[in-house]
Amino acid sequence: MASVSVAPSRLAALARLRSTIFQTSYNPTSQRTGAKYLKRRLRGPSMIEYYPNQLSIAALNKEFPGLDLVDECEEQRLQDVADKKKRGKGAPKKAKSAGTLIVYIVFLVEAHYSLIADSRRAQRKR
Repeated sequence: MASVSVAPSRLAALARLRSTIFQTSYNPTSQRTGAKYLKRRLRGPSMIEYYPNQLSIAALNKEFPGLDLVDECEEQRLQDVADKKKRGKGAPKKAKSAGTLIVYIVFLVEAHYSLIADSRRAQRKR
């Protein structure tokens, strides 16, 4: 039996024709296209259906302003934050901007070096 080789251009034309007939994408270089992931159905809608809406007292107060419900857990949390702040254990103050923070750090470094320069040990070394 004689094996007949087919020209690569004919095989490429056949692949292109096959992709148009069967409505698939023509990808002769086999590059990754992500088509497998794009064909999948979306996960978002089913996740939204699975997890129920969370009811919170803050949401109820926002929805119905006349109710004036009190969230005891939130009140306790705010009280704990205030107590920590009184003892000096609260969160640090936020910087106004990145520029002021850098200026403040430079100021601290300069103050530290000036203290070192003024120390007695540094004067004895001179």
